[in-house]
Amino acid sequence: MDGAGSANGAAAGRRSAPPGKGERVADWADGRLGIYALAKANMRKVFPDHWSFMLGEVCLYSFLVLILTGVYLTLFFEPSTAEVVYNGTYEPLNGVLVTRAYESTLDISFDVRGGLLIRQIHHWAALVFVTGMLVHMMRVFFTGAFRKPRELNWVFGWTLLMLGIITGLTGYSLPDDLLSGTGLRFAYGAILSVPIVGTYLAFFLFGGEFPGEDFIARLYPVHILLLPGIMLGLVVLHLILVFYHKHTQYPGPGRDQKSVVGMPFLPVYMAKAGGFFFLVFGVLALMGGVASINPVWAFGPYRPDLVTTGAQPDWYLGFSEGLIRVMPGWELNAWGHTLELGVFIPFSLFPLILLALGLYPFLEAWVTGDRREHHILDRPRNVPVRTGLGAAWLSLYAVLLIGGGNDIVATHLHLSINVITWFVRIAVFVVPVLTYVVTKRICLGLQRRDRDNVLHGRETGTIKRLPHGEYIEVHEPLTQGQLHTLTQHEQNPPYEIGPTVDANGVRRRVTPSQRLRARLARAMFGSASRIEKPTVEEYREVTSGEHHH
Repeated sequence: MDGAGSANGAAAGRRSAPPGKGERVADWADGRLGIYALAKANMRKVFPDHWSFMLGEVCLYSFLVLILTGVYLTLFFEPSTAEVVYNGTYEPLNGVLVTRAYESTLDISFDVRGGLLIRQIHHWAALVFVTGMLVHMMRVFFTGAFRKPRELNWVFGWTLLMLGIITGLTGYSLPDDLLSGTGLRFAYGAILSVPIVGTYLAFFLFGGEFPGEDFIARLYPVHILLLPGIMLGLVVLHLILVFYHKHTQYPGPGRDQKSVVGMPFLPVYMAKAGGFFFLVFGVLALMGGVASINPVWAFGPYRPDLVTTGAQPDWYLGFSEGLIRVMPGWELNAWGHTLELGVFIPFSLFPLILLALGLYPFLEAWVTGDRREHHILDRPRNVPVRTGLGAAWLSLYAVLLIGGGNDIVATHLHLSINVITWFVRIAVFVVPVLTYVVTKRICLGLQRRDRDNVLHGRETGTIKRLPHGEYIEVHEPLTQGQLHTLTQHEQNPPYEIGPTVDANGVRRRVTPSQRLRARLARAMFGSASRIEKPTVEEYREVTSGEHHH
């Protein structure tokens, strides 16, 4: 009895021991922030294990690298157009009259320890960031991940892409070298082409006639504070919605609209994400260390009376320049005013081409009338029209990118710049149409192959001779999981107007929007845009009889 009492007393003493300092801090924080409940609900969130879902993380990590390197560069950059005589480390420019912005950029590149590396990492991260956003959005577009309930997240992503392009423009314009100055002159002329208000807009932004006295000082806070602040807020909202909505996943066994197959956020996905961040950072550091980019000392300082023939913007703005370069120099003179259609029309098409991508999800939702939630992704081949439109959009982007570098293409391929310009003018109308037709045909061909594989199995390459002399190829039946993947997609009938006259002979009013919706529905989801998947009866008939080998 005495021994048992001693043991119970010791246990009671251990139970009544005061909590440790760390436990008290955790209890204090949980009582005020609800951290435990929040962590319990989200740390075990399941993420599908597919490589394409990491494309968004490439964007996120590149953005973090941009912020880190950008903070370092702000410590040494001076956004001033005050003119000074350069007498620094780079001897070929000694004695040349430059702006303080250009001089500080040279100082960062040659005198600040690690400055050139950070500058190049920053620039490469910007390119990877925009590239990653475009590729990520294309993955979302082709797989239909933008459907309900993720339309708002699509808008956030599209806005981030637009802001990323504008931030890139403001960023490479800051050093005030000949390349950035030429790009600013290009932007200034495009703004001037806006009817009625173009002159006022240009004077407001540049502070007077180009190049202005304080434009870089105005551009600097926009680049380092305004745009990054908005983008950071959108990134946070984007990630919150990713956590809030069930994660999308590719079709497969055990995956439906109510369940997710994958790995928990903590610890598996968190460990992968952490390792992937260091991988992205390491690749960007390697690129910044071995691949030169934006060597401002080779371009020289900007002078309004000079222009470099090979001036090219970063790739994500090349298509906007291509629009203007290949546009005929049309002008319209009326009432003493000149309207530069050769600049204003392509300048207007630049946001409209991007807007077409941003509005497509809402167009598809209107055409289908589908208000259900979708958590299973489409296979691009099963939506040929959408896939063809996306491929056509990308081909238009590529053609205009060639137009934006027509002088570079001409010098490197020893071609006439006029030939390249006319090629781009024609290709702008021809290439997207051909791309759409070819892509759609490929998708339909892949659907036919899937249908054949479901009914007859996979080709094994083994040839068998039957007793009566016929040679056949032995087909291997697909597993249930493979059959599910190939047949799980829906093929709902497209929207139709229906009879325009009811049983009493009364004509029903049909609005123009209904007619347009019906036409689009037939074109996008009608019988000409899909191959009917096998029915259960067809499958049983083929696999249960002598037709199956």
